[in-house]
Amino acid sequence: MSGILKLYLCTYNSLQFLGWTISLFRILGGLVSTNSLSGAYASSGDLICMLQTCAFLEVVHGAIGIVPSGVLFPFMQWAGRTHFLLVLVRKIDEVQELPSVFITFFAWSLSEVIRYSHYALSVLSRCPSWLTYLRYTAFIVLYPIGIAPGEIWLMYQALPFVKKKNLFVDFFGNLPFSYYDFIRVLLVIYPFLWLKLYLHLFKQRRSKLGKHHGKKKM
Repeated sequence: MSGILKLYLCTYNSLQFLGWTISLFRILGGLVSTNSLSGAYASSGDLICMLQTCAFLEVVHGAIGIVPSGVLFPFMQWAGRTHFLLVLVRKIDEVQELPSVFITFFAWSLSEVIRYSHYALSVLSRCPSWLTYLRYTAFIVLYPIGIAPGEIWLMYQALPFVKKKNLFVDFFGNLPFSYYDFIRVLLVIYPFLWLKLYLHLFKQRRSKLGKHHGKKKM
């Protein structure tokens, strides 16, 4: 990898790490100051929207081959999160103070602080072994928390508001189904899409930690 690419990837991952760290502190700071789970979107929603939008670059990174992640799995995660965040939560004021938003944002923020710090230090070949282990272990708990009581539960809670507001009627008006129907179908298939990503992460874990332990033995 050239020096310019290393500098770019280190800068990108460091900025994402900084952004998600700020988000995490805002979320936890709001919890401590208000003793409530309702302020997560107000405190960090705009920042997380920006960070998640910029994360599309990771799909591009995989597509042009500067990282070995490929395109499919980064795109699936980006698309799922972006739909949840920009199409549902940002559009429906009534769901922004629900506990499921706090749960999702907390799980996302903590996992991304770990992931991006690992990526940035790995580019520099300075990643400590404990961070590598944490990167490929923390998802086992954080990923299901972010999905089940977070994203899936909020989508279910948003259904009455989606129907009442008749969201995106202009787009779905010429289709045989509404956005409300789309969300209902998505709720059925979401666990299966999530499981595909979850198993992929376990595959990565075996590969990365296996290599890591092999190096330590040598």
